[in-house]
Amino acid sequence: MPSGSTQTASIDVAGEESMEVWMQSALAVVARSRAGASFPKWSSTSFHKSSTPMTCRLSTQALWRLSARNYGAKRSFSLVESLRRNAPIDIHPEVADALANNKPVVALETALVTNGMPYPENLETARSEERIVRTTGSIPATIAVLGGRIKIGLEDAEVEHLATAKSAVKVSRRDIGPVISQRMDGGTTISATLIFAALAGIKVFATGGLGGVHRGGENTMDVSADLHELSRYPVGLVSAGVKSILDIGRTLEYLVGLFLVIRASSTHPYEQETLGVPVISYSKTNDFPAFFSTKSGFKTPWRVDDPASAANILFTQWQLGMNNGALFGVPIPEEYEAAGAKLQEAVDLAVAEADQNGVSKRGKEATPWLLRRVAELTAGGSLKSNIALIENTALVGGRIAAEYAKLVGSQSDGGDTGTAHYFERGSSQNVISGLVAPNPTTRVAEVAVDLAPASDPPAELIIVGCAAIDISATTVTDSILDLHSTSPGSVEMSLGGVARNIAEAAHRLSGSHSTGSPSKALLISPVGDDAFGRVILEETKLIGMRDDGLIQLPKARSAVCNMLLSSTGNLTGGVADMDIIKSLPADMILRKLAKHHPAIVALDANLSEQTLKELLKYCNVNTIDVLFEPTSIVKSTSIFSAIASSPDFSAQRSPVSYATPNLLELAHMYQAARDDVFELTSHPSWWQTIDNFAISHQFRMELEHLARRPVSDEDNSKGTLSFLLADGIAQMAINLLPFFSSLIIKCGDRGLVLVLRISDPAKWSKEYSNVHRRRIVAHGKTEQDIVVLQHIPPLPLAKDSIKNVTGAGDTLVGSLLSSLLRHPDMFSDPDLLFNGMHAAQTAAIMTLQSRKAVSPLLSPIISR
Repeated sequence: MPSGSTQTASIDVAGEESMEVWMQSALAVVARSRAGASFPKWSSTSFHKSSTPMTCRLSTQALWRLSARNYGAKRSFSLVESLRRNAPIDIHPEVADALANNKPVVALETALVTNGMPYPENLETARSEERIVRTTGSIPATIAVLGGRIKIGLEDAEVEHLATAKSAVKVSRRDIGPVISQRMDGGTTISATLIFAALAGIKVFATGGLGGVHRGGENTMDVSADLHELSRYPVGLVSAGVKSILDIGRTLEYLVGLFLVIRASSTHPYEQETLGVPVISYSKTNDFPAFFSTKSGFKTPWRVDDPASAANILFTQWQLGMNNGALFGVPIPEEYEAAGAKLQEAVDLAVAEADQNGVSKRGKEATPWLLRRVAELTAGGSLKSNIALIENTALVGGRIAAEYAKLVGSQSDGGDTGTAHYFERGSSQNVISGLVAPNPTTRVAEVAVDLAPASDPPAELIIVGCAAIDISATTVTDSILDLHSTSPGSVEMSLGGVARNIAEAAHRLSGSHSTGSPSKALLISPVGDDAFGRVILEETKLIGMRDDGLIQLPKARSAVCNMLLSSTGNLTGGVADMDIIKSLPADMILRKLAKHHPAIVALDANLSEQTLKELLKYCNVNTIDVLFEPTSIVKSTSIFSAIASSPDFSAQRSPVSYATPNLLELAHMYQAARDDVFELTSHPSWWQTIDNFAISHQFRMELEHLARRPVSDEDNSKGTLSFLLADGIAQMAINLLPFFSSLIIKCGDRGLVLVLRISDPAKWSKEYSNVHRRRIVAHGKTEQDIVVLQHIPPLPLAKDSIKNVTGAGDTLVGSLLSSLLRHPDMFSDPDLLFNGMHAAQTAAIMTLQSRKAVSPLLSPIISR
């Protein structure tokens, strides 16, 4: 590849194995390029992991860099090679983006979460570590095994799961194969975390205390695997020294090649060549720390007292191709030193007792006994100091990682900041100029013309509508004195917008079922050339969604909804600035539809009536299924102008394939259809279609029978289905079927009501009403005139588990769309339909239990 090239490449895949498929595709592209083939002018590289989809933008150089990376083991194994073998590795999108763009990353272990601390301190410490790392400008990559998959970077919900999972095991090198093959959950020890960090290319790992030679280890040969991994992988381990219950002297002797072990009381140092790992005191003295104490009685030949010097050691080892890591011993913070000294006294006492009672000679029994005895002697007081040690190493590790990234950036080819030299394995002549990734905040999607690269992969699903920033301000008090003044409280910002929420849910839930297939869901929405617009662009990328549908309008304000909430969380006021969505040019959307040829187009009601009219006309002419999300009561009728202009809205194919109103929106839509403004129910075609349904007295009797059924067979407190008759739900929905083939009515805690006009009678022609299955089927004058009313009961949900209600409906719609991508005939098959609706409810509940507009835990498994 020519030096200095800035071409970029796009390989899009989805699904549980997508990360591996993505990397295989990347390798294939690189291989073709090395063989002399021209590199395609692609723009980005996207991939999904099994539980959380993700994206990182990689240049052509980045693909070369990944293919050439050697992470240091003598066996020259790499992430690429692992993924070519379908290794179960998931890299969090934020971590992937950081690694691809030379941002500092710090690895964090999880054995302390699963086995090292009690709940909730384990969860609080893990969260605190990540926060502290972020304060340094570095990205935390908490590493674990979940469901038999290696996770490099975790969502908060995944950390919480590990902290409370009683079945989670401790994972060291020897446990990796069994734990993964049995699809277990596990917290990674230092040794396992070193392996996975090196595999991903992470250069700094912050932890508490290093394992080592156990007491009596000179006889039992009981030595922690941590030491061996430090000699095998080029990662800087930032720790509070060796765990104080271990034999620190023999640990250092075993660890360091030509390491000068100097006892404080001795004048005769001795040398011993062993593993060859440099040990450096991160201090103004050469004292090696002993976890709770700043001094272990041993000194190191090397010391540094600033992050730049520490980073330079790691960088020098990388420049020379050295495969070993380095150990940085960080002493306990001064404010905890006094308490640490008392704890160390307890450790020394426990060690002396172990020598006296012979426990120290019992091999592996010694360490657990010492831990229990120290806990007894300190009455559990060691926990606070332990947490302080871990937080301190996270701070130091983050600072070292930030300095290391600067050093790598300074070595770029041609002076490009943030790039690095990487050498192809086996060839010193093939120098890769590194990573040149476009800044997500400066990538202009479109201004007056479509600037998205022509080679962007096609999308099967396009969602058009609003992407917004949601800002919620919650007051601490609700005093009348707060009026006309500022109030203390909290302010949170997150991504929102109906279309954006739907797109994210569909994206997370839509797995790929063909090798090399691209991300299936594309959001088309306008953003302003302002700070909020840049946040939307950047966060969209971090989530893993495609951003080639975001249209930048330079003179418009990005959509923002600013909500003022009371101390109890109720809406008391706010401002919604959504004007930009009305400025979205229809012709730009139509060009994208023509480019992608999607199977389904979803529209939210924020779009202008004229835009809706042009989009619906285009989709009808090109036989593209349309889903309409009413969005709100006021906006729910915005589609009727487009329907009224349809040449024959009551033909065998209704102009809108799917609509997803709630009960209030349904009533408003029904009333609007009857009003003089549109006069839709006065059209001769409407009368002809309703007549063809041939709704008889039998249908009414079956409906009355169904109305007596409970909403839920498991919870009688939800009442019965009498609202179907009493509120006219069935009647209103059937009258809207000439306009909407399928109505998926969201009934809150009463479940879903589906009212369908079946045009494909293959399976429904043999189905009949079954009140026990909550289904009424009316066979009309022809096989194409079947009407179905189906109630889907609600899934169990504890009210106290609900954390957020803003995005549940949007998540349900996104899940429905992802199911339709997998099963386009879903509404023609009763079993597929029920399964799809059950999956949609499950996804909605997950969002209800999340603080985000769309739950980050959504995955393709839910929709299967």
